[in-house]
Amino acid sequence: MNRGFWATLPNPFFVLAPMADVTDAAFRRVIAKYGKPHAMWTEFVSADGLILAPEEGKRKLLADLMYSETERPIVAQFFTSRPEIMEKVAALAVELGFDGIDINMGCPDKSIEKQKAGAALIKDPKRAQEVIAAAKRGAGDLPVSVKTRIGYNKDELDTWLPALLETGLAALTIHARTRKEMSAVPAHWDAVARAVMLRNKHAPETFILGNGDVKDIIEARTRIEETGCDGVMLGRAIFGNPWLFTEKTPELADRLSVMVEHTKLFEELLPHKSFAIMKKHYKAYVKDFDGAAELRAEVMNAKNASEVASLVDTFCLPRSDFA
Repeated sequence: MNRGFWATLPNPFFVLAPMADVTDAAFRRVIAKYGKPHAMWTEFVSADGLILAPEEGKRKLLADLMYSETERPIVAQFFTSRPEIMEKVAALAVELGFDGIDINMGCPDKSIEKQKAGAALIKDPKRAQEVIAAAKRGAGDLPVSVKTRIGYNKDELDTWLPALLETGLAALTIHARTRKEMSAVPAHWDAVARAVMLRNKHAPETFILGNGDVKDIIEARTRIEETGCDGVMLGRAIFGNPWLFTEKTPELADRLSVMVEHTKLFEELLPHKSFAIMKKHYKAYVKDFDGAAELRAEVMNAKNASEVASLVDTFCLPRSDFA
């Protein structure tokens, strides 16, 4: 088994989850600067689109795979149900210089499931195995991992996980909910403990990561102690808090300054994306302080980075170092 960068991570380790329209190139660059995790993932990207789309569509998808050297180790995450496409996109990841390849087998989005990808693969373990095998053929020396759920309509971990483990994955991230549950119920961390036991039985060298509802590194350490997993993947807790992995509590001025920096990077690196994507970040950056509601209302209506910088500068007067 090729474990690649995974074998170099500390024990335990903490990594950043891939989240569509959240962990894009701009936000990852900010996180890498202020609170770098032990590894980072791209947003999930359509393998079919990268290989089969017209050139303009491919260019936009390639922009989703943009990364900086500060983010290493950086893992490219793809979704597809077609082994022949997975092999080609894995080879592309090698060409682009990624440190690892991750296959999304947990996304509940209906448009992705219509392609028999994402969480739909839980219903077809044989195809899932074929997609993994194809990824490994295309990946060369890069390690291949999977992010999935504990089942589709019900907990199927005892059958689903062994099917994945026998493929020789470097790592397996368990989002501790079923596809049916989405994120509407608390994560079942007892299932992560069961995943560790199954790993120990079927594939001792595969790393197991737990994922779901972890709010900070303190809780992540507790989950590792409780379950025996090797690491924790944190997702939603990163909103408004690029310092998450450092366990620092930033001053308000720092939060607002970094929000402006994040906005400028978004505008610079991702001109093909809607500026409205930044609104979900503003909700998280601008809260829990006097005047937050008023400032948040203003930045939510901003049209560009210059307007956001001006609003923050005015709010922080007599400070003038936000522009």
